[in-house]
Amino acid sequence: MPWLEIHITAFSDQVAMLSDQLTLLGAEAVTLKDAGDQPIYEPADTHPRIWQETILVGLFDHQQDMSPILSYLESQRADGVLSQFELKQVDDEDWVRRSLDSFSPICFGKRLWICPSWLTPPDSNAVNIRLDPGLAFGTGTHATTALCLEWLDEHIDATPYVIDYGCGSGILALAALKLGAKRVLAVDNDPQALEATHANAEQNEVSSSMLQAVLPNAVSDEKADLVIANILAQPLIDMSHSLAQLVKPHGQIVLSGILMSQVPAVRAAFEAFFDMQPPVYKEEWARLVGDRK
Repeated sequence: MPWLEIHITAFSDQVAMLSDQLTLLGAEAVTLKDAGDQPIYEPADTHPRIWQETILVGLFDHQQDMSPILSYLESQRADGVLSQFELKQVDDEDWVRRSLDSFSPICFGKRLWICPSWLTPPDSNAVNIRLDPGLAFGTGTHATTALCLEWLDEHIDATPYVIDYGCGSGILALAALKLGAKRVLAVDNDPQALEATHANAEQNEVSSSMLQAVLPNAVSDEKADLVIANILAQPLIDMSHSLAQLVKPHGQIVLSGILMSQVPAVRAAFEAFFDMQPPVYKEEWARLVGDRK
């Protein structure tokens, strides 16, 4: 069936009130979008952050009488609570199929492909990983993940032991194994990430003897030849000492999830333990690589 959407442009201090009002007026769902190209990558504190100018999208049944809702919004606009609003009709679609059709195989480097399970890999002789969008972050489309995959494609070979810290979907762990690593430990503090990693390992016929997925408190003292951590800048800085202790002498660490402006702070946190290489950039993101002293 078709749906009705109301798009409201409002300032951050009015978003919570308007969201509650839309729900009380019968909205099936309310979502928030950035109205002013103001990306928020990492919270500055423990409180949720909202874009300074936000678009609220209220979803309503097509049979609902919208007159009272439109009258209410018109009064809020007159009072300066919101700047504008618009009513749209959304035709019914197979949203699942539309979502699936938006994914396609992606090549990273010279030999690595990430391919959704419902598509045939473009190159049967390449290193192909079957990975579908699911519970945990990480299908290779984000620049931070791409930076790590490209490094693995170029550098990893028969590496004995790799730790993927903050594994998400397990994409980096699987890439390391498929590209030649002998054994990988995938670590995440989110049980859904561990569940996704296990499921993706099975889909790619990777045995539990080659890939284990554990919570951080289950990581042993065994040092790795390579640690790869695609997280965020502040957690990387906070964990710099503990991550360094996971890397054997002359081993390597690969860090991503770092904005360009955050490179100096992250680099400084790891320089006591590693000889840091120059950063590599993709879009506004950076990758740092260090050799353990």
